[in-house]
Amino acid sequence: MNIEITPKEGSGVDRHVQVSVPVETVRDAEDKAARRYASSVRLPGFRPGKAPAAMVRKKFADAIRQEALEALVRDAYKEVIEKQDLKVASQPHVHDLIFEDGKPLTFEIHFELRPTINLARTSGFRVTGRKVSVTDEQVADQIEHIRDQRAAWVPVEDKPMPGDMVNVQISTGDQPDAASEEDRSYPLVLGTGQAIPGIEELIMEAAAGETVKRPVRWPDDFPDESQRGQTKTVQITVNDVKRKEAPPLDDAFAREVGDFESLDALRTVVRVDLADQSRREADAEVRQKLIDEVIGANSFEVPKSWVQQLVQSYAEGYQVPESERDKFATEFRNMAERQIRRDLVVETLAERESLAASEKDIDNRIAEQAEKRGVKPGQLYAQLEKSGRLKEIERSITEDKVFKWLIERNEILTD
Repeated sequence: MNIEITPKEGSGVDRHVQVSVPVETVRDAEDKAARRYASSVRLPGFRPGKAPAAMVRKKFADAIRQEALEALVRDAYKEVIEKQDLKVASQPHVHDLIFEDGKPLTFEIHFELRPTINLARTSGFRVTGRKVSVTDEQVADQIEHIRDQRAAWVPVEDKPMPGDMVNVQISTGDQPDAASEEDRSYPLVLGTGQAIPGIEELIMEAAAGETVKRPVRWPDDFPDESQRGQTKTVQITVNDVKRKEAPPLDDAFAREVGDFESLDALRTVVRVDLADQSRREADAEVRQKLIDEVIGANSFEVPKSWVQQLVQSYAEGYQVPESERDKFATEFRNMAERQIRRDLVVETLAERESLAASEKDIDNRIAEQAEKRGVKPGQLYAQLEKSGRLKEIERSITEDKVFKWLIERNEILTD
């Protein structure tokens, strides 16, 4: 294209380019757009493609001009990228566009580049990892958690207490005895935040079958701002109270939980599982510390568009309401940038040191997982491929190889 490209001052990964397209080039683009329209549009009294060019240009002037503009901007951007051999990280944005009859087309293109990451220093770091250990108390807590999951809800005559499940009727207002939409049964587990503290306190004043009534103040942080700090007369009838009754902690319980001959066998498996989990967490902490050291020693910028995309992706994944998106973005932005830096370091080292997962690596990993699950490797491969999870396997293997490479070149202490 016969265009004038003028790079403007930029910093880091930001690029701003001023573009000027001569009148002759603009006219050629409009002629090309007009010919395309003339070959395809239908006008009354003319066969398709046979309408006079002047008539077509007059009738479709705005559309022809818009098509020419889009083609010129697209071609100019392509030329900027190819001439300077740039690796672009984001979609371009066009600013300050001036498109007037008989004058050159001028505009500014703004885009971001992929950061250049050299990683000059990747060794000589010293990080501390925590010792992997499992206490008897942790084992007991985990077994108690399993026991709690298998507990049954049993009716009781006592007044309810935190942790109990109650079914209550609640009514509020000046005439709490009157039937209303609010006057209906609610199942609640006390102490889990399902009801405001004042109402939970009132519920715990009555046993099953009893009714209590008194003023309750709504908390200052209540979601509905119009009700914050208000005091209302609340009447509560407790229909029933149920309390969790956990099974006895014995060999029969162990057999019920799984294929365990005794409670001691269950404790042994729980200890091994907790140790594996602790080991994975400790390994993840060491990996993050190593990455932080590498990032701190090797400065590079991260495209803002990448951070925004990741924040948006997480907001959608967490189903954050639109009204809270800005607050979420502010709180999550630093975490998103940290994640992108981590991924870039791993990606750079994998490419530079030839550490990317090979097909053989992936096949071996799938074979290991298939053996643990008791299925054929081909069957598991097909399942992973169908669910789109092969990339996860590949990324996991690559990360393992990168961090093994880093750990071998740095000092890992144990506290």
